[in-house]
Parts: sequence; C-alpha cells; structure tokens
Amino acid sequence: MDIIAFSGAVALLFVVIGVSEPLAERLRLPFTVILAIMGALIGAVALTLSTSGLGDTLSPVVRRLLDLPIRSNVFLYILLPTLLFQVALVVNARRMLDDWVPILLMAVGAVLVSTVVIGYALTPFTSLPLAACLLIGAVVSTTDPSAVVSIFRNIAAPQRLTRIVEGESLLNDAAAIALFGFFLTFVMLGVPNPTLQEAALTFPWLIGGGVVLGWVFARVAIALMAVLPTFPRAQVSVSVALPYLTYIVAEQYAGASGVIAVVVAGLVLNLTGPSRLTPASWGYLREVWDILAYWAGAFIFILAALLIPRLMGDLRPSDLLLIGVIVVAAIAARAVMLFGVLPLLGRMRLSPRVDPSYRAAILWGGLRGAVTLALALAVTESALVPPAIKREVGILATGFTLFTLLVQGTTLRWMIARLGLNRLPALDEALSRQVIAVALQNVREAVSDSARDYQLTPDVIRSEAKRFAGRLDGAVADAESVDIPDRDRITLGLVALAGRERDLIIEHFRQQLFSSRLVERMLSDVDGLIERTRLGGRNEYRSTARRALGFGGRYRVAVWLNNRLRWSRPLEAMTADRFELLLNQQLVLQELHGFIAGKIRRIHGRRVADLLHELLRRRAEETASAIEGLRLQYPGYAEEIERRFLRRTSLRLEEREYETLFADGLIGRELHATLRTKLDAARKQLDERPRLDFALQREEFLRAFPVFDNMPADAHKRLARALTTYYVEPGKVLIRKGEVPRSVYFIASGAVEMERRGQKLRLGRGEFFGHLGMLTGQPRRAMVSAITHCTLFALDEARFRRLLARNTALQQAVEASARARGANVEKVMSQALPR
Repeated sequence: MDIIAFSGAVALLFVVIGVSEPLAERLRLPFTVILAIMGALIGAVALTLSTSGLGDTLSPVVRRLLDLPIRSNVFLYILLPTLLFQVALVVNARRMLDDWVPILLMAVGAVLVSTVVIGYALTPFTSLPLAACLLIGAVVSTTDPSAVVSIFRNIAAPQRLTRIVEGESLLNDAAAIALFGFFLTFVMLGVPNPTLQEAALTFPWLIGGGVVLGWVFARVAIALMAVLPTFPRAQVSVSVALPYLTYIVAEQYAGASGVIAVVVAGLVLNLTGPSRLTPASWGYLREVWDILAYWAGAFIFILAALLIPRLMGDLRPSDLLLIGVIVVAAIAARAVMLFGVLPLLGRMRLSPRVDPSYRAAILWGGLRGAVTLALALAVTESALVPPAIKREVGILATGFTLFTLLVQGTTLRWMIARLGLNRLPALDEALSRQVIAVALQNVREAVSDSARDYQLTPDVIRSEAKRFAGRLDGAVADAESVDIPDRDRITLGLVALAGRERDLIIEHFRQQLFSSRLVERMLSDVDGLIERTRLGGRNEYRSTARRALGFGGRYRVAVWLNNRLRWSRPLEAMTADRFELLLNQQLVLQELHGFIAGKIRRIHGRRVADLLHELLRRRAEETASAIEGLRLQYPGYAEEIERRFLRRTSLRLEEREYETLFADGLIGRELHATLRTKLDAARKQLDERPRLDFALQREEFLRAFPVFDNMPADAHKRLARALTTYYVEPGKVLIRKGEVPRSVYFIASGAVEMERRGQKLRLGRGEFFGHLGMLTGQPRRAMVSAITHCTLFALDEARFRRLLARNTALQQAVEASARARGANVEKVMSQALPR
C-alpha cells in the first residue's frame, strides 16, 4: 500500500472516530460498542468488494484503500503500549496501593481462573490439545471494563469501587498477555500438555523481568526529563519514547513481558513525575497523553473490528457450540471471583464491601474487545501454529468478543437501571434539592445586581423577577419537603469540607506555593479522608485525620534501619517530608473555616456549621501539636521550611505582577521571558529542600544538656560521634524490670516514665537514665517506657565510664539522681569511679 492510500485510509478512520462518539452518546451505548459496529460494517463492505467482481471495477486508489494492511504488530507494538502507558500514568497509583489485594485478585487472579476454567471447559467439546484450549482461555480473558467505569462515574459510585475496576483494567491486560505469550510458546513448540514445572521455569522471568526493565527505563527517562525543566515539549517527547523502547527491549531482547514493563514504567512515572517536573509541565504531559490514548484506544477498536468479517469467514455450526461454552465458562469464572472470593476478602477487611448490585454490574460489564482480537490475529499470523488451531482461535475469540459487545454492551445500561444503580440514594437526592434551593437564591441575588448595574427596563426586571421567584419557591418547597437528620448533615458537610481541602491543595500546587514533591501524597490522604468519612461519618473523619498525622509502617522500617543498621538517610528524608506535609496541611486547614461560613452553613444550617468549625479546630490543634513536637526534636528546621514557603509565595506574587504588566503591554515579550526564566531558576533552588542532617542535629541537642556545658569543643565533637541516636514511639519499653542496662540514655526530646513500686517518675529533655543499674551491675527494679515520641542518645558502658571520670558536672548529676531515687550514693560513686 502506498503512502497516499494509507494517509487517506487513516484520515477516513479519523472521521469515523469523530462521528462515533456523539452517535454513542445519542444512542446511549458504550463508545467502544459503536466503534466495533462501525469497524465491522466497514470490514464487511471491504471484504465483499474485494472478493466479488465489483472490486475490479473500482479505481486503483480505492482498491488500495480496501486493502488496508492490518497486522498484529500494529496493535502490539504501536497502539497497545500507548493505551497501557496512559492508563498507568493517570490512575491514582497511591490510592491503588491501599487496595492492592482486591485489585490483584480481580486482575491477575481472575485472569488465571478464567484461563484455566475456559481451557478445561473446552477440552471435552473439541479435539484441540490442552495447550491450545488454555491459549484460547488466555486470549479471551482480557477484559475492557471502560464502559462500566464510565457508567460508575456517571452514577457517583463509590470511588474505591471505581478505582478497583480501573486497577483491574490496567493489570488484567498485562496478566492475560503474559499468559498468552506463555501458552503460545508451547503451542508453537508442539507441547500439548504444559506442566507446572515448565510454567515455574518460564513465567517468573516474564513477570519479574518486565518489572525490572520497566523500573529501570522509567528512572532513566525521568532523570533525562529532569534536566530539561524549561522544555516541556522535549519532556513530552521523552515520555512518548519511553513505552515503545521499554516494550521493544523487553519483548525482543530480554524475553520478558513487554506489557508488564510498560505498565511498571507508567506507574513509576506516575509516582515520581510530579516531584521532578513543574506543575505546568506535568499537566501538559498528561494532556498530551490523554489525546494520544484517546486516538490509540479508538484505533485499536476500529482496526480490530475491521478484522471481524475476515476472522469469522469460515464459521461452522459446531463453532457456535464452542462459543457458547466459552460464554458460560467465562461468566461462571468471573462470577466465582465476584460473588465468592471478593465478599470473603471484604469479611477479612482486605477489600471494601461491594454491594451485590455493583458486583452484578461488574460481571455483566466485563466486555472483551480490541486486545482479544489483536491476540487472536497474532495467532493466525504465526507460521509455527498449526492451521487447525489458527482457525479455532480466530473464530472463537472473535465470536466471544461479538457476544460481549453486541449482547452485554448494548444491554449494560438496561442492566444498570434494573439493578437500581442509576438512581441517586435518598440522602443524595435530598441534599441535591437543598443545594438547588441555595444555588437559586445566590443566582437571584446576582441577577438583581446585574439588572441594577445595566439599568434594564423596570417592567422586564419585574416580570423576570416574578418568574424566577416562582421557580425559587418551588425549589425551596422541594427542599423543605425532605428532612435530613443532623447526623447525615454532618457527614455530608464533612465530605464537602474534605472536597474543598482537596481543591485547595491542587490550587496551591498550581500556584507553586506547595512543592510538587509531596502533593500527590497529600491528595491521596485527602481522598482517603473523603471515602472513609462518607462511609463512617464524623468518627471516621476524626480517626482518619488523626491517622494521617501518625507514623506508618514505612516510618517504623526507617527507624529500625537507623537504630539497628545506623543508616539514617531514609529516616531523615521521611522526617523532612513530615515537616513539610504538616506545615502545608496547617496552611490549608486555616482556609477551610471560610468555606464553612460561606457555603456549608447556608446549606446545612448554623448548628452543623458550628460543629464543623469545632472539628476543624481540633484537627488544627492536633496538627499544630505534631509540628511543635518536631520543632522540639529538630530546632531550626521547621523555620527553614516556613521561610521557603514565604519565598515561594513572594515568587508567585512577583510572577503575577509580571504577567499583568505583560498583558497590559507595559513590558515586551523578551523582557517577560527573561523575568520568567529568573523566577524559574529561583523556584528550582527552593525545590532543593535543605537536608535534615541528624549528625548536625545531634551536636545541636548536646548543647541543651547542662552536664556537657563546660566540655572543650573537640571533646564535644568526639562525644557527638560516639552517641547513638534512637527514635522511639509512645509506649515503647526501653528498660524492663530485671534487666541490667548496658547503655545510658540521654533524652534529647520527648519524655519517658519510670514505674517503681506503684510510683511513677517522669523524665524529660536534658535528663538521662539507665546509669544507676549499669554502674552497680544490679538488675533494674523499675520499668522505663516512652510516653511521647522521643529522640534518645545512647552511650555504651565503657565510653560512659571514661566520660564520667573526666566530667565533674556529670559526676554531680549522677550523685543527685542516685540521691533522688534512694540509692546508696557512696556505693554508686565508688563503683563508678574506682580508686
């Protein structure tokens, strides 16, 4: 096919794609179903003209248009990487990690179950070997739930449920294509019945190799994009090259799964890209990828649909029976996962509770489409696959795809309606009436002001005011006809408050007041707050907000690495992140009171607004308390973070002034570009956050201990190097009863509690413990535990004795503590300082 005919064919397909979307909206059918029907019709016409005598009467250009070269490599190496990469790029990857169990189950687990069930269900009805039947199972196991996701978004389904379905769509293609490549190898080698041992030798590298390659290529691409901060189009170009290079290297040279490599590369860029690119560049990149994925998704469906007449050309009555077997087996396998395993995970609290109606919608919405047809085409093109297997794979995969598109796809909205999912819950319906009433009141006030400003005719104003008043009275009557309990009003108000918090985070990010390093994490936290508040109300809002202030499992791992292996960098980075997160959150919380007064109070009333103000104040107090704790632990660092925030604010205001001057024509384009370049350079310096160095902090803390005041500077530095830093959480037992301490602990920040004979003694910053038991060699009769987050310095016995012998102030402190705790001072000091 020459380039002219190819360009014409592509242009015509673009026209078909452009017409299909509004047609799908008008017919209320999924977009992919319309594309499949249009493609199949075009393919049928082209096949009829090509195989009949009519084709010879057409012009050479038209005949070349009918002979559009569609090969499996077009799907697998051009369209599929684009589609998978964009999905991985836009999903909420951090929130997906919270639900990784149900997502993996519905993606990988369901694909494995479906492949096995379909493969073994076919064997009694066909003469094909088991490997070929499993190959067919893998081909038809990849689902395209985009239709059900679109409907779930329109009906305001729970975000967590929508996210699980999106996660399934992302990983299920990867799992199915990996299985497809695995079984295709056995079919081409003539292995009729692959064994578990063969699978164990081959499959791990397909998965593991793809993960490693995807991560490596993504990190290289991100590093290259980071050195091009002022060239957003260059950054987009690098991102476009990333999925294709990753896919080709994985498939052609490494023998790994290219699909998995592309998905991993997209997820890595998703997680790290916002912190390495400017907000404008990241937004531009995602917009470009949205367009590319829209075209790739449309082309992959319509080109695959063009193949349907060709693949179904040799259909026999016996094939209809096999297609029916696949339909029953596929639905049964998916039902087992949705109605058997998923509820079990919900009872184990590994998955959100999914109502049966939503599970039924997901079951019926598991359409098959372009990927299934592309894989079937790849089998039919392979010279190493026997002809009988080629025929069966092509016909069965195409027939099953047609069933899902023409039967399930066209009845999906009807099914949603029958399940009652297209109706708003009673609470949301009542709220919508109140929102409409409040909105119309605001509109009436704004229209009245506009009428006065424009000095319109009084008769027109009166007639329109009367008409609008009737509409407003009706809306108010509807709102007052439904009574919403205060408990539900509080929940709705908190959800709205959390939604406004999310908007403020995005707004500050776009204005570059918040560094891009942590915005994704802040958005993930507030998304979790919205979801859990919607389910659990006020109590869940408070507990989720408090949990966000705490320390998670990653922090405990970092503490263990620091305490046990003396590797402090992870803990330093996480502590610095915590500083910045808390300060950002404090700024956002201060702005939410105005939203309560201006919006929520008008909808939900004064009593609910007052309660929300109180909940917000408590949350702000807890955040301030956490910040103050960090200030005590790391003096000076919080001030540096605040200073950088103020500098970012000044840069944003300065940029706004330059934009105003440029828009008014007071400065030229070249001067404006020069000023913007200087601002970008200043922002880049601010994005390089100061490192939180525990070694320097340790020297700072030592100055707070009176016993070390008179030490020479060199001795002070040697002591700082000898000390070991420990970070402990509240409740951590530091010394147990009956233990003989081997170290002395100096409290740099926080407080500990000693419990002895029913009495409790608290020690705070600047004090130390463990020395009496260590010096006397007697087991402790008191238990020591942390009552706050603490930073402790530990000194082993040998170093402490040497320090004690040289430091008079320390000797006096040991004597005072022995006297205060009822110990024999002379005995303690004689053992501490032997003569």
